[in-house]
Amino acid sequence: MNKIVFLKKLDAIVGSLLVRVLPAATAENQLPADIKQVLFIRPGGIGDAVLLIPTIQALKASIPHATIEVLAEKRNTTVFELCPEVEQVFCYDNWRDWQKIFASRYDVIIDTEQWHYLSAIIARLLRAPIRCGFATNERQKLFTRTATYSHDEYEVDSFFALLDALEIDVETPPVGRFIQISTTLENRSHDLLPHLDTTPYVVLFPGASIMEKRWSGAAFHELAQRCNGLGYPVVVIGGGDDIRVGEMIIADLQGVSLAGKTSLAETAAILKGAKLLVSGDSGVLHLAVGVDCPTVALFGPGIIKKWAPRGKKHRIVSLNLPCAPCTKFGTTPECVEGGRCIKDISVDMVWSEVKLLL
Repeated sequence: MNKIVFLKKLDAIVGSLLVRVLPAATAENQLPADIKQVLFIRPGGIGDAVLLIPTIQALKASIPHATIEVLAEKRNTTVFELCPEVEQVFCYDNWRDWQKIFASRYDVIIDTEQWHYLSAIIARLLRAPIRCGFATNERQKLFTRTATYSHDEYEVDSFFALLDALEIDVETPPVGRFIQISTTLENRSHDLLPHLDTTPYVVLFPGASIMEKRWSGAAFHELAQRCNGLGYPVVVIGGGDDIRVGEMIIADLQGVSLAGKTSLAETAAILKGAKLLVSGDSGVLHLAVGVDCPTVALFGPGIIKKWAPRGKKHRIVSLNLPCAPCTKFGTTPECVEGGRCIKDISVDMVWSEVKLLL
């Protein structure tokens, strides 16, 4: 069984039981006078982790002397390497990290998980006078402070609501760049693109966490041809699962596939130097937003209000079918329409938006 599927089943069975058994947290009226140590809990994938960065930065700006730590999963820990405000990242998959966390005492714990139980249980078991999280179900009894959560609100704003619940004054969430790329990383991106370092290029990301969010490789190939026709080479990025489709997309075209060849930080540097990114609803899409790279985003089952980038640099393509969106709290039901909300998006629809940005 897929590890993520297993964890969700474990959360639904064991997590829901433990939430009922554990005593409710005792409400605290005031934050500690001097907040020195804060723990953010961020399970899940890359996208949520990227969109949490502005909240972490805002907290650090408001309380500069605070030490900020993050408990994350193996699949998203590398995101926080791009956030210098985080001093230490602990990993769910490392038992030694659990020893360190349970030995620590925090002033504030902020659980940023939106629905599942286990992260709230962890927050309840760790030592801290203030525990804050989303009041989306029975998990709310385990927190001393709670924030409401809406699917009609951009995810960055939802994370900022947690700071509002803590009554911490912060600046307005950013629309532009919130991830800085070092000179070393920029030089590394030039090494990865030796023939394109002085040429404007378009980045294509054909991957997605689930098949229902994947546009076809053939459609990406045709889009790449049109980009070439305007003089823009293409760069395909992705993980190991995207190697085959990456090679197919650039076949006989001007460009390169780096699928399976770059780290997350290197991918961010490549996006920073790009003319634009074309991607489905994915963590890479949010990474592009973080480095202020223009995007054309293809939305099928995902909620546009919740996950689509904001601002004039970002364009959204969606068929807006009556059955969409259907993904909520990271779960997409089995599609009886054959995933046509993403598959039936035409190359012409995407190309019209790409041309506007190019």
